[in-house]
Amino acid sequence: MTKIWLSLAGAAALALAAGTASAETFRVGMEGAYPPFNNTDASGRIVGYEVDLVTELCKRTGMTCEVMQQDWDGMIPALLNKRYDGIMDGMSITEARLKQIAFSVPYTDTPAWFVGAKDGILKDAKTLADVKAALKGKTIGVQRSTTHQNFLEAEFKDSEIKLYDTVDELNFDLVNGRIDGGLGDSISWDSFLKSDAGKGFAHFGPGLTGKDNPLFGQGIGIGLRQEDKELKAKLDKAIESMKADGSLVKLSMQWFGYDPLAPGN
Repeated sequence: MTKIWLSLAGAAALALAAGTASAETFRVGMEGAYPPFNNTDASGRIVGYEVDLVTELCKRTGMTCEVMQQDWDGMIPALLNKRYDGIMDGMSITEARLKQIAFSVPYTDTPAWFVGAKDGILKDAKTLADVKAALKGKTIGVQRSTTHQNFLEAEFKDSEIKLYDTVDELNFDLVNGRIDGGLGDSISWDSFLKSDAGKGFAHFGPGLTGKDNPLFGQGIGIGLRQEDKELKAKLDKAIESMKADGSLVKLSMQWFGYDPLAPGN
């Protein structure tokens, strides 16, 4: 499997392109802490679904791609300050973000899940109303500056909301009983629930997308500066070509185990 990688110690990112590298370089900001979209392995390399996706997009556009590590909370400011040219970090396309930046067409869309202990206060929660009732007066963990935070602040005013810089920090507090539940992306939760640490936990209530609440957005795309219209057109064409020839489905199956864009998902 071809991977773009980045050393968190500050070494330069490995540039990949098909054939002779184009003079145009597409620099991509990733957190390296949002599995399986992107994560940092034991050797300091950023790996994951979005790394493999941008590798293929670079092949189709003839660009040289460079992955750069960036903390989630500073993603949009760093893009606008031209530290890099695009964001790929499971970022949902929302009306609020569209006021600051542009997005490519969506390359995936995954629901939000509530997760808690299998035998905990959420064990009988099937509907969103059930989840709200169970978590009234309780503490819910969520990654900061996300659509999930926005949803909780709008809809769970009777709960205490605890913010985290990374999903790993959220998961750690959930396992250690410091919070009563968490809200996050289903794909990221799936990685946790399949781990040893997540064996005692499950997701409860409905999966939530932009169809349920506009705060969740219109799918996940590449964040771009609004003035970079030519770059957007190039990436849109490459993403649509991957949808058309089945390679995007193949990549989703490899990393997620199913195709989030398939009808019914």
